[in-house]
Amino acid sequence: MIPLQWYLYLALALFAVGLFGFVSRRNVIIVLLCVELMLNAVNIALTALGTALEDVTGHIVVFFVIAVAAAEAAIGLSLVVLIYKRFREVHLDEVKMLKG
Repeated sequence: MIPLQWYLYLALALFAVGLFGFVSRRNVIIVLLCVELMLNAVNIALTALGTALEDVTGHIVVFFVIAVAAAEAAIGLSLVVLIYKRFREVHLDEVKMLKG
C-alpha cells in the first residue's frame, strides 16, 4: 500500500506547479488550466485523507470541488471567448482594459 505522505507530496507538488503557473503566466487559458490543476491537487489531498481516516466526508467534499471546477471552467472559457472576439488575443493585460 502506498503511504499517505506520498499522496500529500503529489498534491503539494501539483498545487505548487499550478500556483507558479497562475502567478507567472499572462495567457488567460493557461491561468484557467493552472486553477484547474490546483483544484485537482486539493481533490487528491481530500481523497487521500478521507481514505486514510476512513471518513466519507473528504469524498463528499471532492464532489463539490468537482462541481465548482466544472462551473468555473464553463464560465471562464465563455469569458475567454468573449475577450478573444473583442481583442483577438487572450492576455491578462487586455482584461485590465475592460474595467471601464
